[in-house]
Amino acid sequence: MKTNNYSGFHKLSVSQRAAEVAEFANLTEDELRLITEPGALHNDVADKVIENVIGTYQLPMGVAMNFIINGKEVLVPMVVEEASIIAAASNAAKMARPGGGFTTSYTGNIMIAQIQTIGISNPYFAKQVILHHKEEILSIANEKDPVLVGITGGAKDVEVRIVESLIGPMVVVHLLVDTGDAMGANAVNTMAEAVAPFIEKITGGTVKLRILSNLAAYRLARATATFTKEAIGGEDVVDGVIAAYAFAEADPFRAATSNKGIMNGIDPLIVATGNDWRGIEAACHAYCSYKGKYTSMTRWEKNADGDLTGSIEIPALCGLVGGGTKILPAAKVGVKILGVQTAAELAQVIAAVGLAQNFAAMRALATDGIQKGHMKLHARNIATVAGATGEMLDKVVAAMVAEKNISVERAKELLSTL
Repeated sequence: MKTNNYSGFHKLSVSQRAAEVAEFANLTEDELRLITEPGALHNDVADKVIENVIGTYQLPMGVAMNFIINGKEVLVPMVVEEASIIAAASNAAKMARPGGGFTTSYTGNIMIAQIQTIGISNPYFAKQVILHHKEEILSIANEKDPVLVGITGGAKDVEVRIVESLIGPMVVVHLLVDTGDAMGANAVNTMAEAVAPFIEKITGGTVKLRILSNLAAYRLARATATFTKEAIGGEDVVDGVIAAYAFAEADPFRAATSNKGIMNGIDPLIVATGNDWRGIEAACHAYCSYKGKYTSMTRWEKNADGDLTGSIEIPALCGLVGGGTKILPAAKVGVKILGVQTAAELAQVIAAVGLAQNFAAMRALATDGIQKGHMKLHARNIATVAGATGEMLDKVVAAMVAEKNISVERAKELLSTL
């Protein structure tokens, strides 16, 4: 496979698909085996990753097709248990191609370490004192990670916030740290702990928490795409998507479900590359609410030509250094399939996938409804649960889809009659 715009890819067998992906990503035979054969994660490795290991657990790995990001074809590995997610992302990316695909940017690898200081009677004076000593604070922090500093990372700036709380005003110091290609939690936390005694010394307060914030407001990935009205079904569909977006923008009950759909695409990519999906979930949901109201992660508008334009801006907590990315064998292969070399590149793919996933859901809601496509793909899961295998599986699925009656009960009935 030389292009990710592959017609009929879903019709291939699992082994045929794997072979095509191996050609596209230049996987070695050993790398291919890590994702196609069971047991890639041995118990002795797993035992070093988490506590109280009793074995390993496998999930399906697939690839989303058709993505063009900043002019480059990208194959997106996704690890997920839910039907329709990969198909939806692939279809959305295909519809984005006539408009040029996805364009992305990134603000940089800045993480925030928070140092909570209490017991200060004059917090606004203390804030200025801390800022007077910014260079000393940065120096103390950077002494803890000379390697990171050596690759142009490290603590870069200091901010101070006064936070009113149930126990009185808190002086909260933000240490802004460039973590390079690492997600950076360990480096950031170590620096926060290192500067805490100095903060106490110059303010007379008491430091309590010293820990990173997952609300990475300076580590933002952005993506935009134009979906031509011809590619997505006409101007009525454009208007329908915008109406669906307006609902999510205005109502947090709807926004929660809309944003969950965005994470349907982001989380499987995060898992496939060995990153922390809990961290990026927390970051994204917090970012779209911290300005006062929980709202949509995306924006949808109509341009002067009547085409649909979409944009997304999210904190993209991810890395390619340390953690599961380096420990989990299959994650290394996932990164190679994706073809990224830096955390910045990974972050931008994350944003593009999130935007694509949201478009797919919005378009489905604006046209046939979300259940039609989802349940058609879900029918295979239902038939499998009912006990169908081999040729009978295909027959049961076809019958349920034709009848528009997709349930375990109906699958069992069909198994007894077909």
